[in-house]
Amino acid sequence: MKLHLLVIDDDTRLRNLLGRFLEENGFQVSLAKDTAEAKNMIETTRFDLMIVDVMMPGESGIEFTSNFRKSSTTPIVMLTARGEFEDRIKGLESGADDYLQKPFEPKELLLRINNVLKRFGVASKNPNICSFGEFSFNLSDGRLKKGEDFIHITDSESKILKILCQETGKVISRETLSSLCGDIDERSIDVQITRLRRKIESNPKQPHYLQTVRNKGYVIYN
Repeated sequence: MKLHLLVIDDDTRLRNLLGRFLEENGFQVSLAKDTAEAKNMIETTRFDLMIVDVMMPGESGIEFTSNFRKSSTTPIVMLTARGEFEDRIKGLESGADDYLQKPFEPKELLLRINNVLKRFGVASKNPNICSFGEFSFNLSDGRLKKGEDFIHITDSESKILKILCQETGKVISRETLSSLCGDIDERSIDVQITRLRRKIESNPKQPHYLQTVRNKGYVIYN
């Protein structure tokens, strides 16, 4: 189950580009060319967040958002080519949760989407993604990211992180980690944990996410 986003924009090229980009970053995406089409979709589908363009023929994004807010709290990120201060204020006053001016970097939009979802307490529905703080670990490909930047980790570090992420909040013993990893002995587990902490902890000596439970093993927390 992926988070489902709705993109409402009359620019066909931008709409399709955003759809592909967001799908590549783990979301399910539906596209609407105007608010009329969007309303038909909303009647039958629950969306986790909507990306709404301001300047559209017929009903504007601001009008749509203002009316939509009367019956729903679904998060909205508003897009516009108009960057004046008053326009930004109107967008936020209509009920938008964030505001991004065109042209923009897709990565910035992705960051804003994730930040809004976090504020609303919407947990990721992607079982292949383990998130902790600014970090996300993809259990499918073993890649670690901080925000949108990839963090290099070794195969051994990836194996250990995958095991811990599959049992988030559960203590895993050194012996179990060694056994499940297959080619990492118990003494090396401690070394790999130390290296991982240097990459994901602001203070490796006082870890927040990857913690040691004395005489029991290691655990990772969200």
